[in-house]
Amino acid sequence: MNTLTVLTLRLAEGLGLYLLAAAIGVLLDPARWRDIVDGLERSPALTYVTGVLAFAIGAAIFGVHHFLHDPLADIVTFAAFAIAIEGLILLIRPGPLLAIGRALQGSARLWSAAAAMAGLLLFLAGYCGRADAII
Repeated sequence: MNTLTVLTLRLAEGLGLYLLAAAIGVLLDPARWRDIVDGLERSPALTYVTGVLAFAIGAAIFGVHHFLHDPLADIVTFAAFAIAIEGLILLIRPGPLLAIGRALQGSARLWSAAAAMAGLLLFLAGYCGRADAII
């Protein structure tokens, strides 16, 4: 996949590996997802720290990468924005987001398999892609 910046490629690799690893963790132990949601519901401090970290990571990526000039750049930018928004939601009002997480428990293997495939594709797009600057 061609993009304009090497940054887009490296961020796609990193986001893809993160998504792949998180998905494989749930695929290997679907009950882990239930434990994660339970832990966040039981501990406002953990939810708060998770929100701070998610916002910081999403905002940092979005701060250096907010390009919408090709499909891969669009995906990376959207992912950064979504991660930052998720962090803000966890800080402001985590209940609805945790309810979504709880609802996904019944199909944890299905969405984890989809997330693993998406992560693999995102990683490969970054790893095998080319950055061609427009002159």
